[in-house]
Amino acid sequence: MPLLPQKFKLDPLIVLILCGVLLAILFPARGAFAEGFSVATSVAIALLFFLYGARLSPQEALDGLKHWKLHSVILAFTFVVFPLVGLALFPLKYVFGQEIYLGILYLSLVPSTVQSSVAFTSIARGNVAGAIVSASASNIAGVVLTPLLVMLLMGSGQVTISGNVFLDIAIQLFLPFVAGQLLRPWVGTIAQKKITKQVDRLSIGMVVYSAFSEGIVDGVWTRIAWWQVLLLVVFSVILVEIMLWLTGWVGRKLGFSYGDRVAIQFCGTKKSLASGLPMAAVIFGGGSLGVLILPLMIFHQVQLMICAARAAKLARSQG
Repeated sequence: MPLLPQKFKLDPLIVLILCGVLLAILFPARGAFAEGFSVATSVAIALLFFLYGARLSPQEALDGLKHWKLHSVILAFTFVVFPLVGLALFPLKYVFGQEIYLGILYLSLVPSTVQSSVAFTSIARGNVAGAIVSASASNIAGVVLTPLLVMLLMGSGQVTISGNVFLDIAIQLFLPFVAGQLLRPWVGTIAQKKITKQVDRLSIGMVVYSAFSEGIVDGVWTRIAWWQVLLLVVFSVILVEIMLWLTGWVGRKLGFSYGDRVAIQFCGTKKSLASGLPMAAVIFGGGSLGVLILPLMIFHQVQLMICAARAAKLARSQG
């Protein structure tokens, strides 16, 4: 009998994500609190990458940087396979309408997440160094590739590329990681303990709460019918599961190790709300993006919950 409750026990990360969504519904972040919470989230993510840097040996970090085959596969999934899937989903225009379909197409063009991709790779005991390099490269490449793909596939003729994304990635991700590497002799032992896993979960929960709050404050959830929201959730679940299966299958066929396959799955299937929203504001002229970014918001939440469960399952399988 004791095995039954354990078998069906929810992973703490999924519970945290659900709590973040519920908290955002009941008490969405607004005004000065939202700005302060955004800063706190950035600090939590920077701390997480500092701990990643402190955990990894310099040799592991160098190996991650040199693993060009892994990075090529992940970038191909993000900017080739996903856009082709987005185009193939054109018939959904007749189910959801033109605006929501364009939102689905746009979500297929944005870069991979960095923080959550690396966090899930770490939880599943995959190649963290490779995931950091690949996910960061995806965001850097996305500064150019996402607007170009939007121009090509969505017919947007007014695209401006902002260099601020490079600076943000450098300050929030690379610098803390390098600092962790430099201070590893003194803080490496601390980073090896449960604190890194706890910061993993906390930062993901903060991102969920912040993103969901923003959608509620902007009134995005009131602009479409409930059945459309429900169908978008179902669609997102199916798409995430298909991409997780496809990335896993390709990883095995190409002979990647377990750690690399994990990195491919969690970096190659994710789409970044943190990058996608600012890019959408720039590409589509700012102002309220409304329904256009709704598919990305829903997909983002669904991918976090599914990948959290997948990461926990993979971790258990590795003992």
